[in-house]
This record gives sequence, structure tokens and C-alpha cells, in this order.
Amino acid sequence: MSDYAAIEKEARIFTEECVTNNRIDPTLFAQYDIKRGLRDKNGKGVLAGITNISRIDAFEERDGQKVPCEGKLWYRGYNVYDLIRGLRGKRYAFEGAAYLLLLGDLPNKEQLESFTTCLAKCRDLPTNFVRDVIMKAPSHDLMNSLTRSVLTLASYDDDIGKTDLQTQLEQCIKLISVFPMLAVYGYHAYNYYECGGSMYIHRPDPSLSTAENLLKMLRPDQKYTDLEAHVLDIALLLHMEHGGGNNSTFTTRVVTSSGSDTYSVIAAALSSLKGPKHGGANIKVMQMMDDIRAHVADPLDEEAMADYLGRIVDRQAFDQKGLIYGMGHAVYSLSDPRAVVFKSFVHQLADAKGRSRDFEYYNTIERLAPQVIAEKRHIYKGVSTNVDFYSGFVYDMLGIPVELYTPIFAVARIVGWSAHRMEELVNVDKIIRPAYQSIMQTREYVPLEER
Repeated sequence: MSDYAAIEKEARIFTEECVTNNRIDPTLFAQYDIKRGLRDKNGKGVLAGITNISRIDAFEERDGQKVPCEGKLWYRGYNVYDLIRGLRGKRYAFEGAAYLLLLGDLPNKEQLESFTTCLAKCRDLPTNFVRDVIMKAPSHDLMNSLTRSVLTLASYDDDIGKTDLQTQLEQCIKLISVFPMLAVYGYHAYNYYECGGSMYIHRPDPSLSTAENLLKMLRPDQKYTDLEAHVLDIALLLHMEHGGGNNSTFTTRVVTSSGSDTYSVIAAALSSLKGPKHGGANIKVMQMMDDIRAHVADPLDEEAMADYLGRIVDRQAFDQKGLIYGMGHAVYSLSDPRAVVFKSFVHQLADAKGRSRDFEYYNTIERLAPQVIAEKRHIYKGVSTNVDFYSGFVYDMLGIPVELYTPIFAVARIVGWSAHRMEELVNVDKIIRPAYQSIMQTREYVPLEER
């Protein structure tokens, strides 16, 4: 890698010039009716397409008025609550939900067995791929490692140039199958080479679910409890898909529309997800919780908790950003259904792990934070916990290292990305190309010797 220090002085000057010449008067966005972030002033997203894969409900019509409602998340017309209730604690959700999102309907027993077998058959990497790709140049940024692995897999695919739908679907299924391996093996390589830990490369078991295999491959002793695997499985289900408008899924649609291959599309989606404003939010929640525990001794002391949360909002505590992480969502208002569903499983796991006191911190903050934010901020809709508020806590209780939090999000979300890629390919044959308002002023060219 080049020595960036060698150009530090020039880079500082270049950066100042770059910033100066790229500033845009913020009032122009309103003047030209530009919806920043493709959302209007009330937070409603700009319609960019049509999907039959999922839906988010945060408002409902009452007497002709649009009012906030308890959040709902639908996969192919099914409420995620019902998908989880249908498991009855005996089956794993990931495989059936993946079938539903990819193929459009709930599988019967034979279809589910066939699809699960198909995933197991694909859970294999090319010869020496772990040694030559994953273990080479390991990084603490596992999302970069994961993206590199995905792009390199394209070199091993003899069908990379084919554009028929069957090939695209096969490639999606293969990537869904190997994502847990790419993520976990990437962590073990980093832990060995960068942290001085031990190296464990356990092969997946074709008879186990995705959640079970993830825990098996991650842990030195390959052991896990049924509760641990089921809670992780629910986490994967809840992170699989979230409408077409989230940043990484929209990226999937945009890059798919250009005619790019499956591996490049998924790599682009991974690059979007790794951003802390998208997939890394649960890490900020964990950092914030450590800070709160250091300053509020009793999780049931509501006065002390409310006071410290107020200091966070006032930019006087934690990272001085004024945000209580895990609170609020771009779409949901009264509640995030993923957080509501997840909470009962989190409680069970906390009891089993002897982490009830930690759970009380989360419980108290969940109750008080919306009040504190409402008192100190002018907000257009309700504020409630989102799924990131609890997911980091769950991963911590499962012994999953922080470096794997966002990659595990990707292990789940690749299913939604794949579903949207296929829907885009089936229905739309037009590149996505929105317009930008130019405010550039034309200038006369000046010869070099006269500048």
C-alpha cells in the first residue's frame, strides 16, 4: 500500500480546494423542490418503483386522514408475526422465508425440503478459496473482506457471462448458501492473523439450518443450545427484507438495471450496507449502552436514566452527536414490528444467559427515551425503538464478535437483495437514471499561461 503520508501536504491543499468548489447553497434544494435523501420534509419516500416482495406499514387512513399506526412488516403478503408464530418453536425460519421471498409463496413440506437440500448442496467453496482468498490480506473490516470474496467468486463461475433468469437465480441461491461461510471464515482469518487468536475453519453440516451452521462454524467447540440457534434464526428472519427503498436494496435495483452481473450487484449492496447509517447502527447502540452503564449505576433509577439520556440528546454525553441510537426509524412511527417481535426472544435469552440486569437497562431506556426525545426535539412523527436497539445485545449474548454484526446482517439481507434483483430482471428492462438539477455557470476557457 502506498505511503499516504508522502502526499499529506498536497492532499490537505487539494481537499480544501475540493470542498470550496463543491459547496452548494442549501436553500437551493428547497428552491428546486429537491427531496434530499429522496424523502420529503415529512419523511415520506419518493416513489421509485413497484414491488410485490414486501411492505412496511407505519400509517393508516382514518376518516380520510393519514395517522400513525403500530408498525407492520409483510413478506409476500404475510405478516412476519404470523411467519414466526407458525414455527411453534420447532422449525427454523430462515430457509422457508428465503423460499417465500425468492419464489413468491410459502413452500409446502416437499418444496421446503427440496429448497433446503439445494442450499446445503451449494454450501461449498472452490478448492483452496479459503486459503487463497479469505486468508489472504485479512482485515478488521469484515464487510470489505466479504465484498472481496463475493467479487472473487465471480472468477470461479463459468456462467458469469450468461444473462438468462435461471442462471441469475442459481447464482443468488449459491451466494445465499455461502454467505455464512464467507463471513465466519473471514472473522477467523482476521482473529488469527491480526489478533493472535486461534484459527478454526469448521465445515458446515448439510443437515443443519443456516442459524445452526453459523454458530457451529463460529465457535471453537462447535456447540450451541436450541434457544441460541432459534433466537439467531429469528434475527435472520427479521433482517431478511425491508421494502425496496432501503439504501442497499435500492442499490441492488440500480446496479441490476444497468445489466451488471449478480456478483457485482451483491458487492455493491454490501458496500451500501457497511455504511454506519445503514447496517452498522447496532454497533453504535452497543457502544452507547456501555457508556450509559458507566454513568447510570441502577437501570431502574428512572430519574438518573432520564437525566443522562437528556444529556446525550443535548450533545453533552457519549459521542456528542445528539442521538440515542436504536431509537426512531425513517419509516416507522409508533413501533418497529421487528423490535416488538424480537423483544420477547431477547428476554428469554437474557434470562438464560444471566443477563437480566443488562436487559433492564434496555427496558428502561426503551420506555424513557421517546419521552426525552419528544421533550427536546421537534419531531413530525413518533419515536420508538428499532430492531438495531436489541440486535447487538442478542449478538453479544450469543458470543458473536462485534466485527461480525454487520456481516450477519448481510447473511440475512442477501435474501431480500436477491428477491429484488430477480423482480427487477423479470419486470423492468430500463436503466434507473434519475435527474439532477445543474446549477453550474458556464465559463470561458482560459489558457494555462493566463491563469
